[in-house]
Amino acid sequence: MNWRHKLAFGLLAAALSSAQAIEFNQLQLNKSALSFVSKQMNVPVEGQFKSFRSKLAFDPAKPAAAKAELEIDLASIDAGSKDANDEVASKAWFDTKAFPVAKFVSTSFKSLGGNRYEVAGRMTIKGRTLDLTTPVTLRQEGNSATFEGGLVLKRADYGIGEGMWADFGTVANEVQVKFRLVATAGAATAK
Repeated sequence: MNWRHKLAFGLLAAALSSAQAIEFNQLQLNKSALSFVSKQMNVPVEGQFKSFRSKLAFDPAKPAAAKAELEIDLASIDAGSKDANDEVASKAWFDTKAFPVAKFVSTSFKSLGGNRYEVAGRMTIKGRTLDLTTPVTLRQEGNSATFEGGLVLKRADYGIGEGMWADFGTVANEVQVKFRLVATAGAATAK
């Protein structure tokens, strides 16, 4: 290798080492969704939350350093009808006057291989905070990434559906939650 090739190679290596990593950190709310399925008298009832915010910092090359935070406006629930929405906002359910927001804060991201991850964190609903782990699949397309996953929450763990609604024969304890978060990449801070 002559000196010109060595110089060119050295400049290229220096440029690559000083390049900033790509990090998915800008949530695209209009492309994201947060939905759920509960069972009432053993009949599936679908719903969604229309308003939520997220802070995300995810570099596919460094998943262990990732951070995520999700805040859900509980009053933005669409449980299928105005009556259902009003009922789940009541004190027996979400008590949105006292607890307007549910919040998830990640504590760790673990790569499972094949664009699959395990995200652990703490979920707070109605003043109760519990540890939670969920699988997440990443689909990356250029400067955009879609994070999809789902988990089962037990409503009684968070005091959701108290009093006459505490009977699991009427409304099941398990609620299937599904999420699709779409984020675009920005330049991450070089370290």
